[in-house]
Amino acid sequence: MDRNTYKRIHLIVMDSVGIGEAPDAEKFGDKGSDTFGHIAEEMNGLNMPNMGKLGLSNIRELKGIEKAEKPLAYYTKMQEASNGKDTMTGHWEIMGLNIKTPFKVFPEGFPSELIHKLEEKSGRKVIGNKPASGTEILDELGKEHMETGALIVYTSADSVLQIAAHEEIVPLEELYKICKIARELTLDEKYMVGRVIARPFIGKPGEFTRTPNRHDYALKPFGRTVMNELKDQNFDVIALGKISDIYDGEGVTQAIRTKSNMDGMDKFIETFDQTFTGLSFLNLVDFDALYGHRRDPIGYGKALEEYDARLSEVFKKMTEDDLLIITADHGNDPVHAGTDHTREYVPLLVYSKRFNGGSELPLRKTFADIGATVAENFHVKMPEYGTSFLNELK
Repeated sequence: MDRNTYKRIHLIVMDSVGIGEAPDAEKFGDKGSDTFGHIAEEMNGLNMPNMGKLGLSNIRELKGIEKAEKPLAYYTKMQEASNGKDTMTGHWEIMGLNIKTPFKVFPEGFPSELIHKLEEKSGRKVIGNKPASGTEILDELGKEHMETGALIVYTSADSVLQIAAHEEIVPLEELYKICKIARELTLDEKYMVGRVIARPFIGKPGEFTRTPNRHDYALKPFGRTVMNELKDQNFDVIALGKISDIYDGEGVTQAIRTKSNMDGMDKFIETFDQTFTGLSFLNLVDFDALYGHRRDPIGYGKALEEYDARLSEVFKKMTEDDLLIITADHGNDPVHAGTDHTREYVPLLVYSKRFNGGSELPLRKTFADIGATVAENFHVKMPEYGTSFLNELK
């Protein structure tokens, strides 16, 4: 293998872990947002020695995390070029796209005409139809759903249409079929919904719990990504967590579901024992779903510390043929107003055992620089957007 290339690239997206407001944050209503910084303050300092060693506080100082005198990784921050701050926009940009038309969100719920069509085609009534926390809406409407069989439809600050149903009231296969109907209905440009999500649950009123049988029905990326190029050239693309859903399976050779951040890290670490050439790509969704949207900075901080502790295992598994890239897809400042994502810079840390130590990379003007770097490493077609930093890694 070429000395300047790697047999395997391992990419971790810490979902929503932004590192300070982007230059255009005000346009998105996010002036003053700072996910990492505010969590560190609320925690009175974060205990993240592994990210610290890589150079996290060298990007910008964070309370409790020492600046590394000799950082192990190359480090900088990245600015989003696409018009949006949602999960799909951020991830698609990471793999080489630039999304100019933002996905639509529905702060007042979905249009009545869409709901009527869904009722007609599914044969079930709809209740809810508003932005809500996925657990709170079960407390509010779960009993009515069990009594009537009506579907609980809700949304969030993301571009999502979520359908919750009790597994003993609406069998999983029926719920999945209804979600496919909803996906077809929302392909219309006037809706432009990023994802339809099946949210099955079990239990009885006051004791409902969501099951691991969630399923996402996403739009296909608006163009070919670096993952498509890798797969077409017979490289492996191992998608962990919700990565396969985010790209609607495009460019994925192996999809591995995860139940939590820690389960995600377990399965990510296991990929190092696989014999493969290509990309392993992990999303850690709990940061966003459990703590960012719920505006829980302490829970968020503890989750970051738990994740950091697992990096010791990652480092032990790495060989000189491995390159590790750690980043995020947007912000979700848990002390910011509302429950929305926040338009922020994201961290970029790039580490290999080959390095003689890291240093600062220039500020990246698009997340697509990661995709360009992956493409150059594996000698596949370069994306239309993004500039590779592969040759800056020494």
